[in-house]
Amino acid sequence: MIKTIPATTLRNHLSDALKASGAHQKFLVITKKNKPVSVLVDIDFFEDLLALHSPDYLKSIQQARDDYKHGRTFTHEEVFGKL
Repeated sequence: MIKTIPATTLRNHLSDALKASGAHQKFLVITKKNKPVSVLVDIDFFEDLLALHSPDYLKSIQQARDDYKHGRTFTHEEVFGKL
């Protein structure tokens, strides 16, 4: 469920909203006059969003999928040796 918070409530309870956006929610939608105007986002979620919009990151995901599809994989032992 998407959690919303009025801008005035956010202003008055910023510390609580920051805690909530990191601990329980990935993001909080900020509203003004019951309309969404902005979003307060957890830093890890934000970094994931940035990564998803990176052409290099998307290309590396496609390459990894192609490698897996064609059997170009390594065993645990090949990567880490005998531990």
